Amino acid sequence: MAETVTIARPYAEAVFRMAKEAGKLSEWSLRLQRLSLVAQDSEIVDIISNPKLTAVQLADLFVSLANDNDTDLVNFIRVLAENERLILLPEVAVLFEAAKSKEEGVKDAVVESAFPLDDVQVAGLLPTLEEHFKTRLSAKVQVAPELIGGIRVIVGDQVLDTSVRSKLESMATALKN
Repeated sequence: MAETVTIARPYAEAVFRMAKEAGKLSEWSLRLQRLSLVAQDSEIVDIISNPKLTAVQLADLFVSLANDNDTDLVNFIRVLAENERLILLPEVAVLFEAAKSKEEGVKDAVVESAFPLDDVQVAGLLPTLEEHFKTRLSAKVQVAPELIGGIRVIVGDQVLDTSVRSKLESMATALKN
């Protein structure tokens, strides 16, 4: 895994610089997500590893599947194909997203909840969390039944714990003292 990320990093950095200079970060984000899904398909993985196919044929296949004839995208796909790196598209997409989030000042937040949260609940919660952590957030929700109720939010090395379990532990500690 570490090797693939190391190999994918220069491609992600190059496409990020190109997208940033063109003012098309969001557009490239969608393109890379789409190409990442294509590259993860089991049939496509078999095709990529077929030694009978040339780099040009693989590039043409990906361009046709991308359904996007942007010159920069076509050139990017051709470079990946020529260097036998099409299989790295998922890693390139992840690294691109990380660079995009950093550029936009968005941090990842893990929201642990005792119960599943729908998109409306998360959208209602985000402004409060962004105010608390003083940054824009991209939330990923995980269900953690052991919390009993409430939520625990982790942003980098900061934790906001408003769970019932945390409050019960605090009460138990206070009663022991």
